[in-house]
Amino acid sequence: MDDNQTVPARVYVERTLALIKPDAIDKADEIEDIILCSGFTVLQKRKIHLTPEQCSDFYAEQYGKLFFPRLTVFMSSAPVTAYVLARDQAIAYWKSLIGPSNPIKAKETHPNCLRAKYGTSDLRNALHGSDSFLAAEKEIKFMFPNSVIEPIPTRYAAKDYLNRFVNSTLLNGLTELCKRKPADPFTWLADWLIENNPNKPKVIHAT
Repeated sequence: MDDNQTVPARVYVERTLALIKPDAIDKADEIEDIILCSGFTVLQKRKIHLTPEQCSDFYAEQYGKLFFPRLTVFMSSAPVTAYVLARDQAIAYWKSLIGPSNPIKAKETHPNCLRAKYGTSDLRNALHGSDSFLAAEKEIKFMFPNSVIEPIPTRYAAKDYLNRFVNSTLLNGLTELCKRKPADPFTWLADWLIENNPNKPKVIHAT
């Protein structure tokens, strides 16, 4: 490899939970257009009317704070739209895009953020975003119980994985396939790969 050639760092696509809250639900289509234009992929989406009990569970970490009762009443007052969004650094990028939690201050410090545009108060601030990977995992599971949370490898990471763990075995299998020319090549290759899986556990029989 050329000493001057840089090797791309491994980049993983993150997932984050985004909520369009009741006060901005009528702007959902407009906000979704902004989401897509910002490089996010929408993996899952649902519109749901949460009960006060569900809101209490979702915001359990805020329990005991003075605004907690008002928060649960507000969040259960009308439907919300929940999204699982994906892109590189999705959590930080979405938090940056929606801006500070107080829309009034956001209008001064981050006038182009979504909360400055759609929010009106600390409570009615239009949008929600996960604060961390652990929070995103928990919140996505809450809104989408059947979700599987794993980092998605991007092009360079996937290529590296294939080169290290897949390509050599697959090349051997395809070479053998060309030599044998079986009547059903797909089934033959599938059976060959199972039989020659380099990660297949080795069974040692006791003598």
